[in-house]
Amino acid sequence: MAKHNAPVKKNETISLRFEDLTHEGSGVGKVNGYPLFVPNALPEEEGEVKVVKANKNFGFGKLLHLTKESPERVEPVCHDHCNGCGLQHMSYQLQLEMKQNQVQNAMKKVAHLEHVPVHPIIGMDDPLHYRNKVQIPVGEKNGELITGFYQKRSHRIIENTETCSTHNEVINEVVKAVRSIANRLGISAYNEEKHSGVLRHIMVRTGEETKDIMVVLVTRTNELPHKDELVEELTKQFPHVKSVVHNINDKRTNVIMGKKTKVIWGDEYIYDKIGDITFAISAKSFYQVNPPQTKTLYDKALEYAAIDSGDIVIDAYCGIGTISLFLAQKAKKVYGVEIVPEAISDAKMNAKKNGITNAEFYVGEAEKIMPWWKAQGLNPDVIVVDPPRKGCDEELLKAMIAMQPKRIVYVSCNPSTLARDLRILEDGGFATQEVQPVDMFPNTPHIENVCWLERKL
Repeated sequence: MAKHNAPVKKNETISLRFEDLTHEGSGVGKVNGYPLFVPNALPEEEGEVKVVKANKNFGFGKLLHLTKESPERVEPVCHDHCNGCGLQHMSYQLQLEMKQNQVQNAMKKVAHLEHVPVHPIIGMDDPLHYRNKVQIPVGEKNGELITGFYQKRSHRIIENTETCSTHNEVINEVVKAVRSIANRLGISAYNEEKHSGVLRHIMVRTGEETKDIMVVLVTRTNELPHKDELVEELTKQFPHVKSVVHNINDKRTNVIMGKKTKVIWGDEYIYDKIGDITFAISAKSFYQVNPPQTKTLYDKALEYAAIDSGDIVIDAYCGIGTISLFLAQKAKKVYGVEIVPEAISDAKMNAKKNGITNAEFYVGEAEKIMPWWKAQGLNPDVIVVDPPRKGCDEELLKAMIAMQPKRIVYVSCNPSTLARDLRILEDGGFATQEVQPVDMFPNTPHIENVCWLERKL
């Protein structure tokens, strides 16, 4: 059989016209039908490209310069190269169109459900400064502390990216203040190569409604030098700081947080509200990072759940009970399950704080707990599931099908795994009614979806 070589070679410079976008936002151009994926390029643009990799069926390129620009190209707010917000060069409208197409393609090509309506994506009026949480590494340069995100595919810190345009602005100010105070007090930065030094990461969380601030200082060492002076200066500058937490991570690892956490000033929790429910948020709590869009997402999930006062509901991957407690306001009973013990403790406390008595929370793997519930005779009317990016475990999908609820609401952060799981649920006797994309992460390729399924009669 004749060997087919790529029509381009590595390090070759070519002229290319871009026709499409990948799901990550790279431009797609073709040479004799051979696709090249090029970051920072947009459809209808033309430019000079250096080929950086040429596989058998596709290749990758680097954009050298443009000879024709798209009207959808905009000036990025940030020119750093951490790649956290890789879509800043395209208009927000084009970002939304790209994400809409991504969901529609997954529904058509993976789930084979092209007849199911995918509603227009719900975007933001202002797609900047939406994040309520940041975890930022600390390093040293010329004897001074620096903070910033890592450059793409490296652990080199890009200085001053703590002023990132996705963070709410008080977070940026708090990070800069912690760095300045720690530098003045002589607190050293963690050295990854030598596994020495003290301060590894600064994490800041905020409450959108309450304006509460939590600062988490992650160190290699069991003790945080000059902690009293640091806390005094920090809380004087920022009266809304309600909690300062010390987390110890003494391992050689890329994992940010260690197992041991202690409050060194203030409260263990800060608080925030979504709708009329108050949530306690600890250092390790999972809590959505975009508060306005979280409300939009949960409102749609509740609409799709269409709960009656007599309904029994299961909330799989319930986290700290964010969706569960909204469901409990309308349902007879809600059962939440989550693998993280701290999250379940938070969920129980959140239920108590809001006076909700018809929600029970259990620690465990949903794919194991739900078959056990089924064996005990628990037959839910509605199941709500919000899995991680990898989607639902196969055993969980089997358990959902076996329980035969009248309705399933699937919240997903990955269109591909959502579509894969919908195909399995469809084959198991459920009919997908509609999908609502929500842009939770503007200027990034990530997207959330809420999907409504009904049991087939």
